Amino acid sequence: MEFKEVIGRRRSIRFFDPDRPVEREKIQVMLEAARLSSCAVNAHWLKAIVVQRDYLSDEMLEKLKTPVFNIQLDLAPVHIYLFADMSVVNKNEGARLKELVDVNALPPTHGWSHQFVDELVYPQILKPLTENPAYAAVAAADAGLAAGQMLLAGVDEGLGVGLNTPNPEHIHEVLGVPEEWMMIWVLLAGYPAESWDAGGQRPRPPFEEQFFEGEYGVPFERSEKVVDSLKKDKMIQKEAVPDDPERKAEIRALAERFGLPL
Repeated sequence: MEFKEVIGRRRSIRFFDPDRPVEREKIQVMLEAARLSSCAVNAHWLKAIVVQRDYLSDEMLEKLKTPVFNIQLDLAPVHIYLFADMSVVNKNEGARLKELVDVNALPPTHGWSHQFVDELVYPQILKPLTENPAYAAVAAADAGLAAGQMLLAGVDEGLGVGLNTPNPEHIHEVLGVPEEWMMIWVLLAGYPAESWDAGGQRPRPPFEEQFFEGEYGVPFERSEKVVDSLKKDKMIQKEAVPDDPERKAEIRALAERFGLPL
């Protein structure tokens, strides 16, 4: 698929084919996409544990469920549990920044050197950041960017994907992860049992309520010419509508297939 269509085709899939395995190669593609994500100070907070659903016992699965997140865990054949490693900055003490200095991604024209990292950036900026309450938000945002690339790579590989939040009370116990890993999401992957468009693109706030130009209160002017072009490129697709009869019929069929209530 072309990039714009990948963005447009992405949906949060909630009905997976539970019996169709996902090729290991496609999971690696998703992980490679996350690894190449843009990353603040080259720290790479994101850590991921790939779990085949059938590896988890019934007890383990139950511990990971929440009232709003349960059936998907049972249906999706692959779970990718995502974390932010809160210890990564102090562990490398600026070493990964120096890697960028060495390849001139951080050039001397902008003041960068190993000495600059050792004497200013790490002790005066990065280390104090790890002691600031805002640090969790920085790490989560960085991990989220990588997760977004992973998500889109899965769509490009023809998979159904969806992000959700497992039960935070038991995640460390079930997966045995270090305490300094902060839970972010679980990315579910598999082949969708529902139609690929899953009823259409989800409702979103109006463009002019989200984006401004120059200052708050001045909406960024939306060009209909651009919108038409994005429709042609399949980035903007048919929107989901209330009580769509085709979607309602699909949900009824899926409920019958999986023995779910309506």
